[in-house]
Amino acid sequence: MRVAGIGFRKGAPLDSLRVVLRAVEAQGGRAEALASLPEKAADARLQTLAAERGLPLLPVAVAGQTTPTQSPRVMALHATGSVAEAAALAAAGVGAKITVARITAPDATATCAMAETKEAKT
Repeated sequence: MRVAGIGFRKGAPLDSLRVVLRAVEAQGGRAEALASLPEKAADARLQTLAAERGLPLLPVAVAGQTTPTQSPRVMALHATGSVAEAAALAAAGVGAKITVARITAPDATATCAMAETKEAKT
């Protein structure tokens, strides 16, 4: 399963989410699902992106998830180094590996990363 994890700031435009998802897919292949924090998954912008792409949107807990990249700000807010990487790993399931480390939108309002596992999460 290939999952794109997305993190974004409150004022992030939908286009920034589209840009980071395209950038991650250009490096890691087409996502089979999107994942983010439960409160982000409830956001209309992320729901719109998932609907546009025909992808399931998976709300996941990320606290305590080890990530390849580290943001002190994100660590203080969410107890993980990267919401995008942590969401992708959590949603992809046991044995998942980051295949594309977080990419930040040019306006710095959104990030996306990709994780992959050989088996679908059950």
